[in-house]
Amino acid sequence: MSNVVDRAMENIDTRLSSQSGEEEDHPEVPAHHSERTEDQATAEAGSVSSSLSLLDVGGSTTCGTPILSSSSSSSSSVLSLSPPLPPHVELSAVLTDTRLTLDLYHGGAAALPVLWRCDPGLLRGLQYLRLGSEDQPGLDQALKVLPNLTQLHSLAIRGHCLCDPQGFSLPGLLTSLPPSLSSLSLLSHLDLSFNQLTCLPSCLLSLPLLSSLLLCHNQLCSLPADLCLLASLTYLSLLGNQLLSLPQSMGGLKALQTLDVSHNLLQNLPEEIGALGELVKLELSHNKLRQLPETMGSLLSLQELVIHSNDLRLIPQCLDKLPLLKLDVRNNPLGRPPTPPPLPPAPVQAERKIPELHLGFNQHGFCVSSAGCQVFLPGGAELLFPPGCLATTTKLKWTERKLDRKWVWLEEHDILLSHPLELRPHGVTFLKPVEVCVPYHRRRGGEVVVRRFDGESWSTLPTVLRRGSQSHSSHPGGTPARLACCSVDQFSWFVAVSRPVRDSCSVTPEGALLVSSSDPGIKLHFPPDSTAQPRIITLQVLQVSVSEVQIHSGDPLASASPLLCLSQTPSMNFLQPVKVQIPLPSGVTGHTVDLSCLHLLHGEPGAQTWTDITSQVSLYVTHLYAIFYITHFSWYWLWYTTQRCVSGAVRRVYQRLKQFRVQFLVLQRKTDPTQVLLQCLPTNKVESRVQSLSERYDGPQPSDLCDLLEGEQFFAGFERGLDINADRPDCVAGRLSFVFYSSLKNLKEVYLCPAQGRGAAVRGQVSFYRGEVPNDLPEEVAQKRKGHDNQWLATLPIKLPALDSDGLSVSDELSYPPLNLGDPENGYLTEANLLSISLQIGHDWRAIGINLGLSYQDLERIQYKHRDNLGALVLDMLFQWARGQAGAGAGAVPQLVQAMVESGRRDVAEEIEDIVNLGKRKYSESLRRVGLEAESAPAPR
Repeated sequence: MSNVVDRAMENIDTRLSSQSGEEEDHPEVPAHHSERTEDQATAEAGSVSSSLSLLDVGGSTTCGTPILSSSSSSSSSVLSLSPPLPPHVELSAVLTDTRLTLDLYHGGAAALPVLWRCDPGLLRGLQYLRLGSEDQPGLDQALKVLPNLTQLHSLAIRGHCLCDPQGFSLPGLLTSLPPSLSSLSLLSHLDLSFNQLTCLPSCLLSLPLLSSLLLCHNQLCSLPADLCLLASLTYLSLLGNQLLSLPQSMGGLKALQTLDVSHNLLQNLPEEIGALGELVKLELSHNKLRQLPETMGSLLSLQELVIHSNDLRLIPQCLDKLPLLKLDVRNNPLGRPPTPPPLPPAPVQAERKIPELHLGFNQHGFCVSSAGCQVFLPGGAELLFPPGCLATTTKLKWTERKLDRKWVWLEEHDILLSHPLELRPHGVTFLKPVEVCVPYHRRRGGEVVVRRFDGESWSTLPTVLRRGSQSHSSHPGGTPARLACCSVDQFSWFVAVSRPVRDSCSVTPEGALLVSSSDPGIKLHFPPDSTAQPRIITLQVLQVSVSEVQIHSGDPLASASPLLCLSQTPSMNFLQPVKVQIPLPSGVTGHTVDLSCLHLLHGEPGAQTWTDITSQVSLYVTHLYAIFYITHFSWYWLWYTTQRCVSGAVRRVYQRLKQFRVQFLVLQRKTDPTQVLLQCLPTNKVESRVQSLSERYDGPQPSDLCDLLEGEQFFAGFERGLDINADRPDCVAGRLSFVFYSSLKNLKEVYLCPAQGRGAAVRGQVSFYRGEVPNDLPEEVAQKRKGHDNQWLATLPIKLPALDSDGLSVSDELSYPPLNLGDPENGYLTEANLLSISLQIGHDWRAIGINLGLSYQDLERIQYKHRDNLGALVLDMLFQWARGQAGAGAGAVPQLVQAMVESGRRDVAEEIEDIVNLGKRKYSESLRRVGLEAESAPAPR
């Protein structure tokens, strides 16, 4: 459908330009080339001034509502329109004496009746009008005004002009037109695309000069028999409807030059189509056509016939006689014999139902025979073993592992949605593919895919999303789990990940066109000879909130386009410039844009840098889009801002956009105090979540706020996902501790106390400080209190994790030793600290590795293993060195600091020293809290 939207938008621009007689913005022409002559501009200005003089520009009312206001300078009054348009929008930006553009803002159509009530004379001379159809009340009122605008030459009432807060296009709501619209006798161009029309409005058949009609992406099932009344029609687009056939009267459109009926349900064409003697282009792709009429041999003016993606097995010979014709016949079964009739149904045989096996939390081993089996795992996961996938009965195992970023590596903007599901043994090869379905949590946009870890590297598998079986829900009495399913021939580790939607295509020397499925306004045009060998192109689009851009950049006028993430395989520059089209930042149009404030930023994801390349590219601006040409693929972002230092603001905003704020939620089940629900939730979800669970659960208030990077939920974001530590010096008398770190240096401590009288089923209690605080409570402890009651310390029990048949805990770690460098007294670095450091090393990794003592052979092996992933490469290098420092004591951390200084990364060295000093201070404070150190002993600095 992306090609469909692309073609429709190009057709709209082309027809509007040719019908209006004015030079519209064109993707290949800069905006300033389309300005009118000085005499025309002067004449229009005089007309506008004359019309606006009828209104009181001093702020009084002409119809009960203030409409226009003026600046303090009488010599250069700047007129602006109050609601429904935004206050900062100048009236001159949307209205001239002949043109009114109201499809750029939410509720813009409602401005038409407001202007008409205040001064009809202001609008009577309009010749070009654009309305959005996403606002039903405003649209209904605007339709009542339209019959009075009898000078209109061009009218557009389109949906999909604006987007909702999530970035999805708003649908058009137009379902019909009033009969009185037949009074628009001068109308020559009409665009009603992206609406909900089910039939052609009868009033259109009374428009004698209508030459261009666009009805793309509606719900038309048929056309009227008197369609031939549109005798002046030269362009007709019915793309993306539900047409089953075309009427015989279609042959009466003698002036028709372009007909587009692609993406419909046509099975045949009428013989009368051969009477369209002026037809130059005929679009029939993506239908169900099985043959073409012989009368098409009479279309002597036909130059382009697009019939790909149909069911044509034969091209009529009459088309060979058309001298100018170019054919596009891809994706048709040409030359194949007719499809044979279906075979008679085979005798009904009793289907062998695949047995089902429902496992409990303590059942981690199961057997599968050659008959196959469908296995339902606790938590919602499902495994489908088809009959014949195994030759003999085999014992298999499953385990849900804890999350460990040392081996669960996420790409930029990836979000982990599940625990790793390990299926064993890893070496078993199945005779038939086995379906593995991983349950995943609700995603924040993007697409869900299954990633597989084979022990060395991660790969993305083709994924199908579905709901789980009705007989097996993730919670008793609840709805079935969301499942991400893939087919595999071997067992290993599997996780579900959300990533930005990826659009890919293969670019050959003949060229190609790639259109984003998430934003059809984003297109990549690859010209012929842009590559000497085929290469795979991947496009990802990240939608950006304007409010966040303004807040984090400090510029109230700032706005940004979607962020483009471009990649290719193999990675090399293109031989010819690639044309990129991207929507202008929200609130900016080609008529209102200040080109000095428009900046094109180029990003390098590995180095986390942004460079302003506006002066290095040819940047063209149309009414809605910006066009530029590139030969190198990376990240591109279009900004509109008044700031001078653009790169710094972009880097700051980009880092903030990857973060979101969370709170820890711990609730105790009222009916069974030994059961506790632990969750990590976005801040805007906490209140509603607590309310929904208040009938079944009770407990302390949520914790204080923490900032997370996208994808870091696996530090604390899932039930049964806590790391419990008893090795800290303040963990005495059975007290345990959970410490949460993230790459943003967040630190959240949750203490676990032995549960009294709970028996062996309870491991500990989660403690939160809250309520009134005793006077002698240390200040750092008082700051952690939560809640409004008088209890200053609340505790909740936690159950022991379940054990599998081998006596192993369900949440047992993979066999990776802890990588805490140094010692508490002299300062140490945790694994989370190493992760944070790895994100800042970037392309300096090789020099740092050499200064850390790694051999050239080790560095070459690491580079080859992660040649396409700089982040994984840096992480592997750092952790390989850290594993070799186990037992090195206090000398490991100074060695790392010295290596950073020798590699020219003093900034990272200073950060490591800050982390070490903070750890020393916390260690000393912990000793004082439990009485192992004198109160007067000073904390290390």
